[in-house]
Amino acid sequence: MLEEFGESLFIANGPTVNFMGFPYPTRMAVAKLADGGLWIWSPIRLSQELITEINSLGPVRFIVSPNKIHHIFLNEWSSQWRDALLYAPPGLAKRKPEIHFDKELDDEAQSEWSDEIDQVIFRGSLAMEEVVFFHRASSTAIVCDLIQRHNRNDFRGFKGMLMHLDGLTGDKGSTPREWRASFIRRAPARAAREKVMSWKAEKLLIGHGQCAHADASRIIERALGWI
Repeated sequence: MLEEFGESLFIANGPTVNFMGFPYPTRMAVAKLADGGLWIWSPIRLSQELITEINSLGPVRFIVSPNKIHHIFLNEWSSQWRDALLYAPPGLAKRKPEIHFDKELDDEAQSEWSDEIDQVIFRGSLAMEEVVFFHRASSTAIVCDLIQRHNRNDFRGFKGMLMHLDGLTGDKGSTPREWRASFIRRAPARAAREKVMSWKAEKLLIGHGQCAHADASRIIERALGWI
């Protein structure tokens, strides 16, 4: 199930899930750190095949959720790898007290992975904040829901029209319109966008839709132009 996305960075595609009536494809990322440990981003549903492949790659050390709606499979992952530390984005630990988190993510990358992975939080939204990451070895920006680039053929009829009007289909991509409107304070989001642009990422790995193996900085700049 694991596919190599870049140097020391892998992805696995999960099942399509229903989100507010829209079919959303799911995707996770796995970074192999210098010490051989694994950093897991936005884990998908576990299967025996995936467990076997993960264990063959290395020991799971860290499991991170990028925003407060990506939590469905966290408990099964933390139960499978009990020694792994589980990291919450802003708001998730309070929203889901039944999930035992070890730490909360911040604007500064955790010391456990700061030499290899950078991060920043897009703040200022009344609805949800998201942690965006940068994997240095592969020059990859890792974004969950903040940038979506769906295939137009995956959404038809009225739903397809809404996705297209939101700018979520095609190569450009963007942020859902209702989420954009919730950023009542744009200054923190602009500061986060500037940090992301400073990474000069070559690749873009996203949770929903088409990733990019080149020209990532230009794609990000256009997709987040609304900020």
